[in-house]
Amino acid sequence: MGTHAVEEAAGAPAGAGTVPTRTGLLIIGASQSGVQLAVSLRALGFDEHITLLGDEDHRPYQRPALSKEFLQGTVESESLIFRSNEYWAEHNVDLVKGEYIVRIEKEADGSGVAHASSGREFPFKRLALTVGARARKLEIDGGGLDGVLYLRNADDALALKARVGDATDVVVIGGGFIGLEAASSLQKMGKNVTVLEFGPRLVGRAVGEETAEYFLQAHRSRGLDIRLNTSAARFMPDADGGKSVAAVELQDGTVLPAQIVLIGIGVIPNTQLAEQLGLAVDNGVVVDRFALASDGTTVAVGDVANMPNPVPGSEPGERIRLESVNNAIEHAKVAAYSLTGRREEYAGIPWFWSNQSDLKLQIAGLCNGFDQTVVRRDEERGKFSVLYYRQGRIIAADCVNAPLDFMAVKNALAKGQNIPADAAADPATHLKTITTDSQPH
Repeated sequence: MGTHAVEEAAGAPAGAGTVPTRTGLLIIGASQSGVQLAVSLRALGFDEHITLLGDEDHRPYQRPALSKEFLQGTVESESLIFRSNEYWAEHNVDLVKGEYIVRIEKEADGSGVAHASSGREFPFKRLALTVGARARKLEIDGGGLDGVLYLRNADDALALKARVGDATDVVVIGGGFIGLEAASSLQKMGKNVTVLEFGPRLVGRAVGEETAEYFLQAHRSRGLDIRLNTSAARFMPDADGGKSVAAVELQDGTVLPAQIVLIGIGVIPNTQLAEQLGLAVDNGVVVDRFALASDGTTVAVGDVANMPNPVPGSEPGERIRLESVNNAIEHAKVAAYSLTGRREEYAGIPWFWSNQSDLKLQIAGLCNGFDQTVVRRDEERGKFSVLYYRQGRIIAADCVNAPLDFMAVKNALAKGQNIPADAAADPATHLKTITTDSQPH
């Protein structure tokens, strides 16, 4: 597949005419949450015109595959596209590509005009921000060299794919989900891959110590060179003109050859427009349980939104910003209800997944504040789960190649049920058979 595959799949913009004088709803951000918001609104009978605007020159696409199947070439770019041009045209949605909004003028009733860097203007009655997050940059000597890459969007993925063929050595900086997914993919493609993690363990923000240690050992046993408590001092250029990266020098002076350096050290929510509008911002756009921002008219959805923790039993006032496909979908549904005048709170339990080599991680719930863990390990079948408890009650689980454990915990959390820790400790026990409605003593 050529380097312009995603561009070719993008096609022409939907909605042949110009944007109406005043669209009913302007959705800024052609992301998973932006697409879901438009689709959910139509399902709820919202009949006003919608403009779905993105700053990339691609039709809206699925991001998770960029670090895995798309990078490895096992899926075609067209299969990542969410909806056809015909869908948008038939549902009275103008899909606008390649426009970057730099300023918004908004009235108290929620209407206003969005101004793009191109000079185009987009008047609206209501506004939705589904602008997601951007890759956190690593400020380091040599950071501007060719071959120093990030992986957040389709253009990033195309740039990485274009260089992979000529590379032998890859250094991945960051031992989170994106870093490990990409490292596993690149290793599968025959590259010599080294992962540098600044912290003391892998995926430190998302999982507990037992799961982090399991992934460390599993990846090392599969041939990945993972170095914890390690950081780069600088990226070194090649000898021919010094424009491309050739090596990474570590803080201890070690030099690792690298024709590609892939950086995955987290993301920063895109709050620039919200700040310009005077909305409350705190690690994302602050929204209420109905996805409404502080002005009471704008909705903010998905990765960019800081919302009340939707997990049952959360502490009053506890807030969270979730970066997941599941959250983008469920939060968009909440926002769609708000825009149609209904008040529906977040449904379901947050869940996440990450595919790394043959390791299929599924996470149900949020492990924040746990005070007990139960580890279920089945070496023969390659299954591993960690159950998290708070005051005797199940609150989350990390499940590797253990889909039945994942579903049992997810269902129990959704129904307000418990899985007793002592009975769950036996890995041969099916969790759904010991799920109970009773409260822990």
